[in-house]
Formats: sequence, structure tokens, C-alpha cells
Amino acid sequence: MSNLKPIKTKADYEKALEETYQLMDATPGTPEGDRLEVLSILVELYEDKYFPINTPDPVEAIKYRMEEENLTVTDLGKIIGYKSRASEILKYKRKLTLDMIRKISAALNIPTEVLVKAY
Repeated sequence: MSNLKPIKTKADYEKALEETYQLMDATPGTPEGDRLEVLSILVELYEDKYFPINTPDPVEAIKYRMEEENLTVTDLGKIIGYKSRASEILKYKRKLTLDMIRKISAALNIPTEVLVKAY
């Protein structure tokens, strides 16, 4: 095994990925397990820098979760307390309040950092 080094190029990244896959069954606490852990961190840092995943806007995240759960506007209205407000939110006519964000996050399991994003 060679020494670990920062991932600076696409070739470095691909080599690190290949080695990570080879070490996937390594036992934690062993030299191979430790190497896998460090390689995983390096790969994640490279991916965060070069392949960022943008979070969806709050309304799109709500619509997506509603579709996954087969929920209606009425169901969202029950979560936030008002059916008419639910409709306005989904049409971008009303902003989410902090109380709504808390309720929606808990009920639909959407991270609050997604719901507080400007839209």
C-alpha cells in the first residue's frame, strides 16, 4: 500500500475510488479499515469540492415528499394548520414561517436547512 496523499486530479480521484472499493470489506480498526476510513474522507472532500449537490428549493422539496407519501394539499394543510395556506405555499404565494418549517420538517422528514433556504 502506498502512502496517502491529497486528491488533486481526476486521476487521483479515480485511483482513490478504486482502492476504496477494494477495501470495502475491511474490518474497522485494522490497518486496512483505517486506510478505508481515511480514503473515504479524502474522496468525500474531493466530491464536495468538485461535484457539489445543490439542495432543492423548499417548495420543491415539500412537493417531492408529498408525492413520495401520496399526500394532498389537504394533508399538508393538516400539518401546518391551514389548508388555504398550504395551497398558497405550494404556489409560491406565501413564505414558510418558522412554525411551519418546524412542523413540516417533523412530519415530512425534510431537513430544516432545506426548508429555510431562500426561494
